[in-house]
Amino acid sequence: MPTSKPLHGWLNVDKPHGISSARVVARVRQLAGGVKVGHAGTLDPLATGVLPLALGEATKTSAYVVGRSKTYRFTVAWGEERDTDDASGQIVATSAGRPSHNEICSALDAFTGHIDQIPPNFAAVKVSGKRAYALARRGEQVSISPRKILVEQFSLIDVADANTAAFEVRCGKGTYVRALARDLARHLGTLGHVSSLRRTAVGQFREADAISLDKIVSLMHISELDHHLRGVATVLADIPALAVTDSQARRLRCGQTITCGEAIATIREECGIVRVMAGDGPVALAQIAEGIVRPVRVFNFS
Repeated sequence: MPTSKPLHGWLNVDKPHGISSARVVARVRQLAGGVKVGHAGTLDPLATGVLPLALGEATKTSAYVVGRSKTYRFTVAWGEERDTDDASGQIVATSAGRPSHNEICSALDAFTGHIDQIPPNFAAVKVSGKRAYALARRGEQVSISPRKILVEQFSLIDVADANTAAFEVRCGKGTYVRALARDLARHLGTLGHVSSLRRTAVGQFREADAISLDKIVSLMHISELDHHLRGVATVLADIPALAVTDSQARRLRCGQTITCGEAIATIREECGIVRVMAGDGPVALAQIAEGIVRPVRVFNFS
């Protein structure tokens, strides 16, 4: 039974194996009575772990999560390259080579920092206006240009046997772990693909705080999901805040501008977007120019 209470906020979901991020979004939307729901960064069906969902007015803040650093733990299986660069794909080439522990450790520096990466053929990036995965599924030739990505940290966690190695990586927006594994294997003189993948963090959302989809279903039935929602302003904590009065908040929510006198002087006008706060929580995302506060995105919780 869907909840009858409007829900606004962030839900840290632990995505299960074998379903798409879109399916998780659709399920939560259904349970929440059709409220708008969006995710902050797709996980492949093979992957599990942290999938932050924005509900209701929180969807207006999704951009402030998508660009945050993400952390993954994953296992690379050496000796097979697959068309999807993960275990779901078809084997396209094999190699007898197996890298040693020391060889792997020595190679990681080459994949740390700002590097160029070509996304997998089975990816959501667009090629000539069409999704690469759609072209690849039809057997068409896919040519994707390299993209600059940031790998903040890349660590070898374990070498269980000669055929596999476990890693942890913290990276920026647009990084494909599958491509990282593919390129690392080639660099090491062998081939490889991701055999398991788990996202453990997206910005301030952590694995330890994530809630399973099954648990969400049970909470929806007893209308307690709101206890697990983080506030809309949760992801805006590092944006300068401007406090306004209730009357000023009403003007902003109607799309009108305001002036705040001395309050504006406490915020550098060149800071860009500010979060406007009133006694009842977030009011809007706004810009300040020449002493005027102009709303960019307004929050309405009714």
